[in-house]
Amino acid sequence: MRFPKLSRSLRKLSTHVLAIALGVLLTVSTLQVLPSQAEPAPTGTSGDTSNLIAQRQSPASAAIGSTSFVTAAVNRVGSAVVRIDTERTITRRVDPFSEDPFFRRFFGEGFSQQVPSEQLRGLGSGFIIDKSGLVLTNAHVVDKADKVTVRLKDGRTFEGKVQGIDEVTDLAVVKINAGNDLPVAPLGSSSNVQVGDWAIAVGNPLGFDNTVTLGIVSTLKRSSAQVGISDKRLDFIQTDAAINPGNSGGPLLNGLGEVIGINTAIRPDAMGIGFAIPIDKAKAIAAQLQRDGKVAHPYLGVQMLTLTPDLAKQNNIDPNSPIQIPEINGVFVMRVVPNSPAASAGIRRGDVILQVDGKAITSAEQLQNLVEDSRLGQILQVKLQRGNQTQQLSVRTAELQNAS
Repeated sequence: MRFPKLSRSLRKLSTHVLAIALGVLLTVSTLQVLPSQAEPAPTGTSGDTSNLIAQRQSPASAAIGSTSFVTAAVNRVGSAVVRIDTERTITRRVDPFSEDPFFRRFFGEGFSQQVPSEQLRGLGSGFIIDKSGLVLTNAHVVDKADKVTVRLKDGRTFEGKVQGIDEVTDLAVVKINAGNDLPVAPLGSSSNVQVGDWAIAVGNPLGFDNTVTLGIVSTLKRSSAQVGISDKRLDFIQTDAAINPGNSGGPLLNGLGEVIGINTAIRPDAMGIGFAIPIDKAKAIAAQLQRDGKVAHPYLGVQMLTLTPDLAKQNNIDPNSPIQIPEINGVFVMRVVPNSPAASAGIRRGDVILQVDGKAITSAEQLQNLVEDSRLGQILQVKLQRGNQTQQLSVRTAELQNAS
């Protein structure tokens, strides 16, 4: 069965749509703006309760003593934060006679010449997670780099070797040979983070080394689709601590100086909104990158949106709507990737996924997380509604990077 384009009323509800392409890898593009730093207003705490008073102190009151809690936090982790410089050589070939018919006839259509190589330089941040010289950063900081240079706070520089990159979670591990007694950033737990906790961003924004900004945790579990980078599989920590280009890969700290996230993206259409990868997710990915150099992500191969009875009703009452959608809760299949597990199992555009392995599915994010947590080659029992009928299909997950 073929379906024409979705109706105008459904398109108008795009702000409610979570279109998540499970199986299509896009080019990473970190969003860049110059957000302002908001005045912190803490309402929660994280970490050791013995430091509860320090966590809830305002910067002004804490600074009355010899050291503020921000200074103490930065001193605890600062020497483990590094600057990462990258170089990439690009060589292009051009046809100098493409506009001249005579030379095209003489040299042929395929004639071209090589132009001088172009050097592209990048800048980012990272932090040391092991005394042996393992550095955690963003994948987009080091991806496709020919040369990686890691600079420590004390001025020493080392050549970095990329041990592994995972574009889906935008994480990478870089190794430097600098002995076995390097400073290590203390890693906290993002599961303990609460909205209103202090958030301290450390890194090298815009090339200004060793910069610290202060804010709070604005919200938790902000999906990558909501952030505007739907090719990722992440739930971000949102913060109003000032984050700028060059902060990418640097740590986001709590008031105790523990790493709770990795600064990754900012919105170009907002002020004071930044996003960090939760450290608990980063720990798991880093371990796989150290071991295997890559991370295998299972996928189904569907583009989808969260369906509610109200959303379906608004589509159905539109006289120009090309299809009638069941007025139920579930996940509406907008597109099926050719040659994907979903296509092989018989899932079609217009289906509404209701359950997976007997568990009710009410949002696209829930389905994405369930697939992400499954095993490669695992058979998932998918219950869906197609028109007025329900069907049960078996879908075997496959590895995401093998999708076409």
